[in-house]
Amino acid sequence: MSSPVTPKASVSPADLSGQNTLAAATSPYLRQHADNPVHWQQWTPEALAEAASRDVPILLSIGYAACHWCHVMAHESFEDEQVAAAMNDGFVNIKVDREERPDIDAVYMNATVALTGQGGWPMTCFLTPDGRPFFCGTYYPKTNFLQLLAAVSDTWRTRRSEVEEASDNIAGELRSMASSFPGGGPPVDPALCDHAIAAILQSEDPVNGGFITNQSGAPKFPPSALLEALLRSHERTGDAVPLEAVERTCTAMARGGIYDQLAGGFARYSVDESWVVPHFEKMLYDNALLLRAYAHWARRTSNPLARRIAGETAVFLIDDLGADGMFTSSLDADSDGREGLTYVWTSAELRDVLGREDGRWAAELFHVTDDGTFEHGSSVLQLLHDPDDGQRFDRVRTALLAARHMRPQPGRDDKVVTAWNGLAITALAEAAVALDEPEFLFAATQCAQSIVDLHIVDGRLRRASLGGRVGESAGILEDHAALATGLLTLYQLTGEASWLRAATSLLDIVLEHFADAQTAGRWFDTADDAEALMVRPADPLDGATPSGASLIAEALLLAAHLAPVQRADVYASAAEATLAGAAPILARLARSGGHWLAVAEAAVRGPIQIAVACDPVASELLASARTLAPGGAIVVGGPVNSSELLADRDRVGGTDAAYVCRGRTCDLPVTTAADLAAALGVSV
Repeated sequence: MSSPVTPKASVSPADLSGQNTLAAATSPYLRQHADNPVHWQQWTPEALAEAASRDVPILLSIGYAACHWCHVMAHESFEDEQVAAAMNDGFVNIKVDREERPDIDAVYMNATVALTGQGGWPMTCFLTPDGRPFFCGTYYPKTNFLQLLAAVSDTWRTRRSEVEEASDNIAGELRSMASSFPGGGPPVDPALCDHAIAAILQSEDPVNGGFITNQSGAPKFPPSALLEALLRSHERTGDAVPLEAVERTCTAMARGGIYDQLAGGFARYSVDESWVVPHFEKMLYDNALLLRAYAHWARRTSNPLARRIAGETAVFLIDDLGADGMFTSSLDADSDGREGLTYVWTSAELRDVLGREDGRWAAELFHVTDDGTFEHGSSVLQLLHDPDDGQRFDRVRTALLAARHMRPQPGRDDKVVTAWNGLAITALAEAAVALDEPEFLFAATQCAQSIVDLHIVDGRLRRASLGGRVGESAGILEDHAALATGLLTLYQLTGEASWLRAATSLLDIVLEHFADAQTAGRWFDTADDAEALMVRPADPLDGATPSGASLIAEALLLAAHLAPVQRADVYASAAEATLAGAAPILARLARSGGHWLAVAEAAVRGPIQIAVACDPVASELLASARTLAPGGAIVVGGPVNSSELLADRDRVGGTDAAYVCRGRTCDLPVTTAADLAAALGVSV
């Protein structure tokens, strides 16, 4: 039997035994476990070699810094001497940050779901020394965990043949799953997009907003990518139904407890169907994706709520997650060991801070009741209607936020993840246009420069950094794709050629190292020269974040119309094949293809390209083009021949001129915002 990993230890396994080595990690999550009595190691060839040398299984524990139940299991088990003794005696113990090593997480999450029917974090897997899983689960209370450790150790010693057979079967099933995405397929077309939109709308919750995934309607996750797809569908078809669904969902989330009514920013999900009680962790990726959707909604409708939430979410990213020009990963669900402690209020606490009259007013406004909406009579703040006194609201909110700052604060995962920063760059740049806020574009530009300077090492992209120190983990497909899209977005807004060069360099690496040479349009999540795991991940479905494959489709589609002509056709061909490969997802699993659908909506319109011949600093027509353009459109401005889209396209009669193209078909130039709006089919 060949091993999926062939470790070549640079140190003797004996040198690692009996140590907890996590203090040297670049992951805050791993560092949280550096003082555990468990002899934790990072995922390295040396750790796997130690398991082979000792002839013991690997206990693999995967989680992330903001995970509530990860903290619970750590306190109950990993800090306990009795549990640690059993773990150290019978296993090589490996701790993995799923955000730093999503490739490892993907492999073993698939195994966990296959074995148990569900997944989650903390994830607990028992592996053979060569990495094949034979038993998987998630959270275990201390007593159950001790029993499991004893049972696994006994099985390993006395029924090894059964372990080997089970691990072989599981490994074979995982390899079969990894090759199940066929690739190929017909080009996407408007009819396929319409079919997918209709399927998505069938599962909408018309009362509470959002989309129903089970009979109870909960938990409910922000449908970020679906919102963007619905907005683009509305822009393409003029149908009001997708826009109404967006407005119901975005309004419900913005007014519910899932949104921080004092400081801005969205929590990970709601535990109920009405967006009242959140799981309090705040993730960079959720807020970046939602910022993009709210900014798009604001730009298309000028809705005051959309504008406010987009602006507050952007400020939350900059103020609460910003660090050294980049954006950190998350804020914890817990404060001082209690979930939601920072955020919830009682009526008495409001009165203590605000006084009797303002306290009563705030309790009514924020729906803080005597019974409470959370635990122990406390309530999560909601804002079910706009206040009738704006000045009073600002005063009350400022006072409550100041008081909240005196409470224990949630921990912050300061790890900087490339992909999520790429999402933030795109969202902040688009919010800068929607809200006419140059500071958001400055933040996006500063982030892009910092990521490019720090995370590209010897020409290759890394996954993450901490405190200005880049980690060893290689960038995966989503890192390259999300960053490339962010850089291409900045290029459109600034005209700086360096962003285009950096983006196309990333795309050329992707084409060389991530494409499936056997199946056009199919992508692996890891490079062909990255560490070889038991299975090479290749998951095309969108989840909490868009898949790497759908993200690369977006980046390639943009580059096909922005890159120099000698590369543009290569990107265009790859984009077309990638979208064609996703046709089965849109046809049968539209809810799992939100970002695919958003990209497809742009693609079936050409995508639309708007090139404005002008002085880019002071052109009202260029500003109008950016505001009027549908989602996924490509907009550039500048003098004639300053970019590929402006080749031989000049001002008309000394007046700024906009050239609108769909694919390779172009209209006659227009010189007014009204004429441009008419050409795009939108109202001024």
